[in-house]
Amino acid sequence: MSQPPQPGEPEGQAPDPGAPQGQPPQQQYQQPYPQQPYQQQGWYGAPQQQPPPSSSNKTVLWVGLGALGLVVIVAVVAITGFVTPGFFLPDSKSETAVAAPSSAPTSSAENTTTQSPVQIPAGRADLPKRTAPLADPTDCAYPADSTGSAPKKANPPAAGPTPAAGTMDVTVKTTAGDIGLTLDRGLAPCTVASFLSLAQQGYFDGTSCHRLGTSGLQMLQCGDPEGSGMGGPGYTIPDEVFPQIKYGRGILAMAKRQAPNSGGSQFFMVFGDAELPPEYTVFGSISDAGLETLDKVARGGVDDSKGPGDGTGPPRIPVTFQSIAVG
Repeated sequence: MSQPPQPGEPEGQAPDPGAPQGQPPQQQYQQPYPQQPYQQQGWYGAPQQQPPPSSSNKTVLWVGLGALGLVVIVAVVAITGFVTPGFFLPDSKSETAVAAPSSAPTSSAENTTTQSPVQIPAGRADLPKRTAPLADPTDCAYPADSTGSAPKKANPPAAGPTPAAGTMDVTVKTTAGDIGLTLDRGLAPCTVASFLSLAQQGYFDGTSCHRLGTSGLQMLQCGDPEGSGMGGPGYTIPDEVFPQIKYGRGILAMAKRQAPNSGGSQFFMVFGDAELPPEYTVFGSISDAGLETLDKVARGGVDDSKGPGDGTGPPRIPVTFQSIAVG
């Protein structure tokens, strides 16, 4: 099932260890490597034979080595403390973990919320309207899905005349909270008939929403019993689109493949921005309480490690459908 579109540093050359003594290395290290090149004779090669130092030279040598060692120690400590915050100051999280080892760990969703807050617009988008109403009733057909992607088959609605006026309220009970939807037959009568039929067959029960987007395309996609984005009910529904369609907070729309008239059971609920072409059937709206549930899931964040690499993926707060009450 297709998804809604989205909206050396140069290395220096070390001196040749086999170079004849007394010749400088051919090339020096460049930043950020040590700025001073190795220039001492015998640094890489065999040690130079030197006359034994006098006793006075030994004293100077030991004093010099002691001072050099102290400078190195101070420098290492200073650099470590600067580069590694918390080396001198205790980490508050570590202290909490030690003080209360039996406390529950912070969830990934909470971490995501803290580190990358999701920007969700407050205003609700207007439901699009057709410039001319559809014939009521409207003929609908639900041909078999030729792709064969039907891990959980369902019976299609009866083909033929279908009501094209009026609305129907449904309540989707999920593990993350209830999501109220209002289905609009005047916008998409065939889609509404299919959604209601699937809900009444219990098709969505136990399925999980598999794709969340929190930036650019802010929506939660659900309805795939396989959870891969490829599953469907074994039949397809016609596209019911028109040029005036726009997507935004509160809009309920169908997912589809790239081919026309390829929708099935997958749909997406928009809780924020969604710059999409008018190619995805809008068939209803989301209640204020339902948007609060979606906002909570969105702020929980996306599990990018399991996503397709486009910034979307399974929500860190799982959303599993328990039941759908019609009316």
